[in-house]
Amino acid sequence: MRLKTILPAAASAVALTLAISSAHAETWRMSHKMPADSVEGELFQMFADLVAEKTDGDITVNVFPSEQLGQDDTILEQLQFGTVHLYLEGFTYLQKWVDDVKWSSAPFLFDDREHYARFMQSDVVEGWLEQIEEEANITVIGDVAAFVRGPYRVMVSERDWETLEEMQGIRIRMHPDELAANAWTHLGAEVRTLGWTEVYEAIDRGIVEAVNSPMALVEAMRFYEVAPHIVRHDEYPQGMTFMVNSDAWNSLSEENRQAIIEAHEETAAASVARTDAIVEESLERMQQEGVEYTEIDTTAFVERMRSFYDEAAESGEMPADFLEAVNATREDS
Repeated sequence: MRLKTILPAAASAVALTLAISSAHAETWRMSHKMPADSVEGELFQMFADLVAEKTDGDITVNVFPSEQLGQDDTILEQLQFGTVHLYLEGFTYLQKWVDDVKWSSAPFLFDDREHYARFMQSDVVEGWLEQIEEEANITVIGDVAAFVRGPYRVMVSERDWETLEEMQGIRIRMHPDELAANAWTHLGAEVRTLGWTEVYEAIDRGIVEAVNSPMALVEAMRFYEVAPHIVRHDEYPQGMTFMVNSDAWNSLSEENRQAIIEAHEETAAASVARTDAIVEESLERMQQEGVEYTEIDTTAFVERMRSFYDEAAESGEMPADFLEAVNATREDS
């Protein structure tokens, strides 16, 4: 009799525990545009796995690579309203709500990655983040500069060039960013806006002849097959922005928010060594396929852009506090 009494009670307790656990468990949708087997794709999956591990299964992150859920504007809208919970991309995509954000990727303005990282910790950027959360319902997790993207910028080109003069008139794909388009037009390129996953075919068909890219993604995107010249120009340093729907973020317990931040920190730390190693191996493989790699002197690019920034500052297009923050975070300031 006692055994029959205990067993149903035990079963009820287990069912209650599972029901409580299930009530707290959430499934999040995370979107990004990179191939799953690229260095970034693998790091993003690492982040998703760490979130599940560190939250003890409270949060499962389903990863959708290669723009499976849509391109930038579509995903940002879904992120804002919570049908996508996480979007991992460059910081400038948040200019949709705070226009000044576009200046964080100003070409040939930052001295190096360390300068960029100091700027991204400035009060100016903190103000942008607060405004984005208020207006867009999007929270940025962790330090944007901590996840190393690139680790440097290159132009992948059909045309062989080494100087600013030789680059003139090149037809280059650009992401939908007015500052980037205007800057490269100022530098002498012919800019055409295309989606990231459309680039290979566009080069192959002669619509464009070049694309700017983080070096680590050139092989994964197979750009070198149609554009065999890789020119390192260090256009600007890049980090990775882990954007999360604010409602989803704020609904979490403090413990789970801290677990996700830890997952971000570990993923960002892994990005440094992994990206450097993969780029070195990737470049060697592509060179064996006939790719030519060149590192250029960018002094002429910096000089040409000086007039662009002077005009932007004088007209008020460039916010005064931005340039002040850039100069204040230089190492010799």
